[in-house]
Amino acid sequence: MRTFVVMIAIALGGTAMAATADSLSTAPKQPLDTATFAGGCFWCMQPPFEKTPGVAAVTVGYTGGGVPNPSYEDVCTGTTGHAEAVQVVFDPSKVTYRQLLDVFWRNIDPTAQNQQFADRGTQYRTAIFYHGEAQRAVAVKSRDALQASGLFDRPIVTEITPAGPFYAAEKYHQRYYEKQPLRYGMYKEGSGRSAFLKRVWGRK
Repeated sequence: MRTFVVMIAIALGGTAMAATADSLSTAPKQPLDTATFAGGCFWCMQPPFEKTPGVAAVTVGYTGGGVPNPSYEDVCTGTTGHAEAVQVVFDPSKVTYRQLLDVFWRNIDPTAQNQQFADRGTQYRTAIFYHGEAQRAVAVKSRDALQASGLFDRPIVTEITPAGPFYAAEKYHQRYYEKQPLRYGMYKEGSGRSAFLKRVWGRK
């Protein structure tokens, strides 16, 4: 009799466990979120975000300007108001916006006005384009903490501004570091970005 009762309990338990597993598999997933950053040459900003766990997609493009659908040639003139930028789609349950900001800060010189390393012009300015008040508050807190850290002896000039239209760059710019690894490596080293990041953050 005892054996029979145990078998029934196991069977019912298995049914309950299966029902629980089914309910978990059909539970709605947390929606993805978007973050937008400008850190100079977008070729160099795509890899660190793509390598970040929890990031679903990274697109290089142009934002912050007043001319619709600009081309790379248009943006390079410095007259459209756009900055080279990356738009990051991420899973907030796996990576927080604050963590993405840490990735951003560790790949730029936030004290350079309208330039990044060898590149000059407003199109190479650094900026955080926030999507909503929650992102703005986190971005301001993150910037202030970095300034107070004493890591830089000059003021941080990175803009924190509302996100606007984002235009994806031409296909040959997307994942340039994979399409042209030699040229990309030479550019990153030659521009002075790699040396700066190693000096400031102690990267190998």
